[in-house]
This record gives sequence, structure tokens and C-alpha cells, in this order.
Amino acid sequence: MFRHTILITYRNFLRYKSSFFINLVGLSSGLACTLLIYLWVADELSADRFHQKADRLYQVLRNVQRPDGIRTGESTPARLGESLLAEMPEVEYAVSVNSSGEYSGEGIIVYEDKHLKAKGIFASEDYFNVFSYDLIQGNKDRVLADKNGVLISETLAKKVFNTTDNIVGKTFVWNHRVRFEGPLYVSGIFKDVPANSTCQFDIVFNFKKLLEGDRNAEQWNAGPAETYLVLKDGTSIVEFNKKISRHLFSKVPDNKATLFVSRYSDKYLHGRFESGVQSGGRIEYVWLFSMIAVFILAIACINFMNLSTAQASRKMKEVGIKKTMGVNRKVLIFQFLGESILMAFLSLAIATLLVFVLLPQFNELTNKQLHFTPGIKPFLVIGGMVLFTGIVSGGYPAFYLSGFEPARVLKGKLATTFGDVWIRKGLVVTQFVLSIVFMVAFLIVNRQIEFTQTKSLGYEKENVLMFSRQGRISWDAHETFMSALRDIPGVVNASCMFGSILEKDLSLHGGFSWEGQPPGAKEILFPSPTVSHDFIETLNIRIKEGRTFSDAYGEESKIVVNEAAVKMMGFPDPIGRMIRDGQHEKQIVGVVKDFQYGSLHHQISPVFFRYSSRGSDVMVKVQPGSEANTIERLGEVYEKFHPGYPFEFTFLDADYQRLYDSEKRVAVLSKYFAVIAIIISCLGLFGLAAFTAQKRQKEIGIRKILGATQAGIVSLLSADFTKMILIAIAIALPVSYFTALKWLERFAYRIALEWWFFAGAGVAALVIAWITIGMQTIRAAHTNPADYIRTE
Repeated sequence: MFRHTILITYRNFLRYKSSFFINLVGLSSGLACTLLIYLWVADELSADRFHQKADRLYQVLRNVQRPDGIRTGESTPARLGESLLAEMPEVEYAVSVNSSGEYSGEGIIVYEDKHLKAKGIFASEDYFNVFSYDLIQGNKDRVLADKNGVLISETLAKKVFNTTDNIVGKTFVWNHRVRFEGPLYVSGIFKDVPANSTCQFDIVFNFKKLLEGDRNAEQWNAGPAETYLVLKDGTSIVEFNKKISRHLFSKVPDNKATLFVSRYSDKYLHGRFESGVQSGGRIEYVWLFSMIAVFILAIACINFMNLSTAQASRKMKEVGIKKTMGVNRKVLIFQFLGESILMAFLSLAIATLLVFVLLPQFNELTNKQLHFTPGIKPFLVIGGMVLFTGIVSGGYPAFYLSGFEPARVLKGKLATTFGDVWIRKGLVVTQFVLSIVFMVAFLIVNRQIEFTQTKSLGYEKENVLMFSRQGRISWDAHETFMSALRDIPGVVNASCMFGSILEKDLSLHGGFSWEGQPPGAKEILFPSPTVSHDFIETLNIRIKEGRTFSDAYGEESKIVVNEAAVKMMGFPDPIGRMIRDGQHEKQIVGVVKDFQYGSLHHQISPVFFRYSSRGSDVMVKVQPGSEANTIERLGEVYEKFHPGYPFEFTFLDADYQRLYDSEKRVAVLSKYFAVIAIIISCLGLFGLAAFTAQKRQKEIGIRKILGATQAGIVSLLSADFTKMILIAIAIALPVSYFTALKWLERFAYRIALEWWFFAGAGVAALVIAWITIGMQTIRAAHTNPADYIRTE
């Protein structure tokens, strides 16, 4: 029976080539999109889940109640881990890690004549008992016992020592902006950190080394550590969070932070907290892409269902004869389902080839390193998906075709029921609803991205070059270094700061107070970057009144604010007014026009510029047209003051654009998905139009003999399809509107939703559908009527 089904299916493919081609292209395209999205989703879901204790591994977070809301942070006291291990019986392991502080980050390993960049983190002794990074050499219980011992990755070991054999005990120098005293030696080697680990590093230092270099790091009111716990089996997280909530109150009497734990493997996908509660993150994109995959595959399946049911008349006699000969309905269902499943697996073969071809471009779009490798789990998932596709796309046609009454079929009296027609029409409407939604999404996301790139930010980001000073910085020679930069031909201005104007949360600072301040406002955190003189001039931020910082004055007791800060403080004449910054009195000497600090996801907020002649992050305004020569000279000056460190720079405008990378990827992918959805939908529409024209060919011939015009014939054949597209437009536009409103909520400054965004997508869908239908209807209208009625 199976062999017979295969043979019948093969013959049907040969007999109905156009339907076969349309179904094959539609299903293979839909499956290729679905497979690519599956690889992306699987990679996202795998982040940080490779650790053996992932189900019991938690990070300790802090909630701090402030007047402007609850803020959730990762920084915790260095001694918190050992305190929780000693006082909480539910804790099996506790480690302190510093992966993003002043001590961590990129530095240079110096060994003999080699200078190699590496990224380091600090970790306490049980780090490799908590996190499953495999060791090649060393005992995970002892590798971090000595404060001068470090572990390096397999790749770094080969780069530094040209081998991984017999290098334990070898010493090297670590050049970083914070230098360590005493020799450092290799105590172990670990396998390279997997790509699906959110924490990437090449070298691990002992946490005691950080404590040794910072005398304040062990204070309970400091926060140099990220604290991770492995909890014992059966621990109730709700009860444990209640126990540790006020743990810091016994250590710091005036503490304002409460503690809680969150599963570490959830950090990547669920890393956003609002009002102290986990509220989403990248998981939203996982759901979005998953829904897109389902929609694309659904559009492809709809094509198969529509064409199969529409062309049922071609198989009427086959079904009637088989039923008359005693074939039961189950056999027929098996035959038709087998045909659709075979089509699905044939489409899978083509889709797999498409994935291999398109994967490099898809990786570039998504900034991933995805690989399509065979395995049991992918085989089961993909095989199940294809089987499901075959059953779904062929299920309705199979039950529909197998239900024909043999007597009525053989007499040619099979009537198309009202329900059959509306099911087909409903499926076409569904296809175009999804296609129009994709089109609107592409248009609105692109307009919003364009808006973020062109909106005036209140400062000039063009031709501003940025770099960070690396290694051990001699602050005594800092001004000499800055002066050398300013003396380079082509340099318009140069300044420095700690942090970046693009990172709003990096320089949050509290403790400001002023006369007439409302209760509790002292606890509000404001962006308050520490900048040197010429900072405002380098970015060409406009002055409203007063002056900017100058090296001609003693500026440590001065402050510059923006208009939003003046409005908040309620000062009608702010120049000369005094505010307190913690224990220090500072005088307002200037007010700048409001500008965008950070991205357009955030509203313009009060900004307090504090002064420091130092700053590890440098900005240089370059004369347009002289970039190449100026950058070369900047590199020479940098290497003179930072021997052994490469000169690495970025441009401010490029970094600003990277703030919207996620949105850009959604825009690009929505464009491709919209095109694919339209193509697949139009393929189905093309097939239905062809079948309709063929089915009504005798009617067309008679109408033409009776005087019907070609335009009238085209209008007649297009009317039903036009109605379906108009219904799809009517459904899709409200759905698109509310979806767009929801997406735009993430931006503090956003485009207005113009009527033509939606009308344009609707008209475009209608025109594309007309072109598709017209290819068949015009051909039918031009055919000689004698060819249609010759058999009568």
C-alpha cells in the first residue's frame, strides 16, 4: 500500500506540474525561514544553560527603594558570599566575581617579547565548582587557592606559550590600568568559554588580588562583587528570598537595599527589572521570532490546503472509482496525507540546502555564529516539525477529498459547498493579513530607526573620535597627554571623561540637595558625568547662560547643569546658586541646552556635570577631510604615552547607531519576512487564479461569444479575489496599528503613526495581488473562445 501511495503521488506530481511547483516553492521557503529562526531561537534559549548546576545556580541581586522608583542592581559587597555560606544552611557554594568593574576588563599579557590582549575577571576559590568551565590542567578545588595564581584559556595559552603542555608555574606580566603587585603565575588552563556563555573571558584572577589592591573593597557599604550561589536540592526560593531579604541590615545599619536571588540561566533572556520585579528582556525577541516562524510556515501550509481543495475536481473520478471498487476512506486519507507529507519532506531537502546557503548572511544579520549541525535533538525537532507541516497542510484536503460520495462524483454532480468556499477564502484572507502586518512592521520600524538617526540630539556626534586610555595611567602626565592631542594638526578639540555620553546609567549619582528641595529628592539618581574642560565645546553642546568649565579656574567646586535640572530645582536665576553634592558645596556656573544623554529610549532628564581634570575616556573632535592623517598622528601620540598598548578607537556617531542594533535587526528581518510572506501568498493566489480561470473557461468562452469585453472578463475573474484582499486589509490595519503602538512604547521619543503607513501597505498588497491575478486573468481573457467550447 505504501509503495502504491508513493507511485500515485509521483504521478500526480508529474501530471499537475504547476501546482507541484507552487507547493514546493512555498513550503521549502517557509521551512527554510522556520529552520533559520529555529537555529536562532535554540541558540538564545541555550545561553548559560550548559552549567551542570544550572537548575540550582542563582545570582544575588539588590533592590534599592528610591523616590524615582525601585532600582535593581548586581553589585554586592565582597564579603556577602562567604557570609551567606556561613549563615544560610541552604547555600552549598558561594562565589564572588568581578567581571565588569575597574579591575576587570581588557589588559595586555606580556611574556618575553609578546604583548597580547586578553579579557580578565576576578573570582573566588570555588568558581570552577559553581560554573562548569572545563579544566584542561589543574584541580578545580585548588586552582584559585593562591592569590598570585591565575588560569588562562586554551587559546590564550597557545598564543602566549605556543603550547598547553608544561606551562603551569610559568610567570608573566599583566598590564592593566590597575597594576598588581608581585608576580603572577599560571595555576591552570581551562577550555575556551563556550559561545553561549554570557560571560566571556580569557583569564581568571583570584578575587583576593582585587581585595589586596583596593583597601575599601571589603567594606560592607562597597559593591565590587557579583555574588553567585548554588543552593541545595529542595530549597524553596520564596522562603530563601524572605530569609536573605534583610541580610544587609545586620551588617550596615543605614542600609537601604533588600536582597533576593534570581536564577542565573534566566539572566540573559529575562534580565530586565521594573519596580524590583523581573519584567522581560530578550525573551520578547524570542517570542517575536517564534511567532514569525509560525506565521511564515502557516502561510506556506495555507497554499497547499487551498490548492489541494480547489483542485479537488481533478481527483473526483479517482476517488469515486476507488470507493466504488471498495477502497475505504482510511486508505484514501492515508494516500492524500502521504502525498502532503512526502511533499513536506521533499521541501525539507530543498529548505536544508537553502539554510546552508543563507546561514552566513543570516549570521551577519543577527550577529550570531550559528551552525547547522546534525544531531538527535535537531533531527527530532525538525523531523517533527516537517511531519506536523505535512499533516496540517494535507489534513483538511485529505478528509475533504476522501469524503466524496462515489455516485455523485461519477455523475459529475459534485457541488462545492458554501463552507468549502469560505474556508478557502478565509485562508487567503489569513495569508494576506499576515503579509500586510509584516509590511507595516517593516515600514514603521524603518521610520523609527531613521528618526533616531536624524533627530537632533543637542550635540554634534559627527567626526568625534573616542578611545579609552589603557594600562597604568600616569595622572601627573595626563594634561601633557591631552595637550599633545590638541596640538596635532586636524584636531579641533579634545576632552575626557569617565564613561560615555551614550551610557546613561553608567554615571548615575545621588546625594544632590539644594534649597527648597522636596522631601526624598536627595535619594534620586541623576546622570552626573565627570568631565574635563573643553568637554562641552568638543561636542558643541549649546550654552544657555553662564559658562563652561575652564582650566583657568579651580573648577572642582563648580558644576554645570542642563535646562531640565534647572526646571526641576525651580531656580529662576540658577547662575551662582549653591547645591550640595554629598558633603561638598558646589556652585552652578553654567546652564546648557537640553540634550539627549543616552539613547532615545529614555527621556531627557536632569544632568549635573561635575568637573575633573582627569578622565580615562577621551573624545577628540577631528577636522572633516583630515581623518586619515589625524588618526595616524593620534596613534603615534597614544603609543608614546601607552607603550605596548594598541590604539583602538571608535567614532561617536557609529557607537550611537549601535544603540539601536536590536531594532535595526528587527527592521531588516521584517523586510525579508515581508517579502517572503508576500511571495508565498502570491504564489498561492497565482495558483488559485489559474485554477479559477481553468474552471470557468467555458463560461468565459460563452461570455466572449455573446460580446463580453476583455476588460469585463478580467474584472469578472478578479472581483472575488479583490474582495478577499480588501477584507484582509480591513483586518490587518487595526492589528498593525495596535502592534505598532505597543512596540513604539519602548522609545521615549518616537514617530507619529501617519495614516499613509497603513494605507500604503494596504494599497501595496492590493496592487501586488492584482498583478498576480492579472497574469492569469488577462491570459484567460485573451484566449480564443473557440478553444474553450470546442469540446461541447
